[in-house]
Amino acid sequence: MFFTIIIAFFSLIALVIIHEFGHFILAKKFGAKIEEFGIGYPPRIIGKKINQTLYSLNILPFGAFVKIYGEEGGAENYRSFIGKPIWQRVLIVLGGVVSFWFVSIILLSIVAGVWGLPTAVSDKDRENLKDPKVQIIQIAADSPAHVAELKVGDIITGFETVKDVQEFISARQGKEAVLTIKRGSEVFERTIVPRVLPPEGEGPLGVSLTRIALKSYPWYQAPLQGVFASANLTSNIVNGWILGLKSALGLVQLPQGVKMEMMGPLGIFGLLSEYFSMGINYFLFLVSLIAVGLALANILPIPALDGGKLIFLSVEWLRGKPINYKIEQRVSAVFFVLLIILMIFVTVKFDIPRIF
Repeated sequence: MFFTIIIAFFSLIALVIIHEFGHFILAKKFGAKIEEFGIGYPPRIIGKKINQTLYSLNILPFGAFVKIYGEEGGAENYRSFIGKPIWQRVLIVLGGVVSFWFVSIILLSIVAGVWGLPTAVSDKDRENLKDPKVQIIQIAADSPAHVAELKVGDIITGFETVKDVQEFISARQGKEAVLTIKRGSEVFERTIVPRVLPPEGEGPLGVSLTRIALKSYPWYQAPLQGVFASANLTSNIVNGWILGLKSALGLVQLPQGVKMEMMGPLGIFGLLSEYFSMGINYFLFLVSLIAVGLALANILPIPALDGGKLIFLSVEWLRGKPINYKIEQRVSAVFFVLLIILMIFVTVKFDIPRIF
C-alpha cells in the first residue's frame, strides 16, 4: 500500500516537472536566459549552476518551476522573456501545455503496443483482444438496473459478450437474477428481477451495454494509436465539460446513472492509487487521461494559468505594448487565490466523502 501511494504521488509530480520542462526547452530554443529550473519549491536543498542556469532540488515536493530572465518585466534585452517577439513568448507558454499531450501520446503508445488499449468492440471481434468485458453505458429511469443502484461504467463480470448477458437475463425474466458487478477495484453482487414486459427500447434490465477489451497493436502501429487515443481522450473530456456546463445551466438532463462530480488533488491521488492496484496498463492509461485533462485545464483563459498568460500576450499584441506587469501580477494573484479556494472546496465537498 505504501509503495502504491509513493508511485501515485511521484507520478503527479513527474507530470508537473515535464510541464515545466516544456517551458524550459522552448525558452532555451529561443535564446532566453533561464535563471533557475527547480524541482520542488524552496527552501533549496541543493543547487548547481550550469551555463548561467541554476538547477535546484527543493524541500517542498509539490511540483517544479522555471524562472526565465525578464519574465517579471523590467529587462527588455534579447536574453529576456519580455524582449522576445510575442510569437516566441506564445510558443514558450504553449510548450508546457503541449508537453502534457506528448506524455499522453508516449504512454498510450506504450500501452497500445504492450498491453492493449481499452476499446469498444463487437461480439464477433476476436483478433488481438485481451480481457473482454461487458460494460453498462446507459441506464433507464425507474428500471430494475436503476432500482438496484447500478451505475454507468459498471462491469458485469462472468460474461465475454453482450449477447451472453442478454441471453442470461432473458432466461430469468420475472425471476431473481444475481449479477456480479465490478466498479473500479470493488467487486460485489446485486440481485435484480428482469422485467417480463419492459417499455419499448429499454429491455428487461433497462440498460444499454457495450463490449470492451484491451486491443493490442504491432510496435509500428502503436505510436499512431497513441495519437488517436490521446485525441479521443481530449474530445471526450471537452464533451464532458460541455455536458456538465449545460447540465449546471439546466439546458440538458444527464442520462440516468451518470453523475457529474468534481475531483481535486486528493481525489486524483486516490484514483491513481486504485488504478495502480488494477495493473500497470490501467495506471498508465489513467496518467495519460490526467495529463490530457491538465493540458486542457491549463489552457483555459484564466489568469494564473498558461491560458491566462496567453490572454495577456494577446492584449499586448492588440495594444502594441505590454500590460503593466504589476497589474498582471495582481490579477494573476487574485485568481491564484480563487483557484486555491476552489481546490479546497472540491477536496472537502467531493474528495474526502468519496474516499472516506
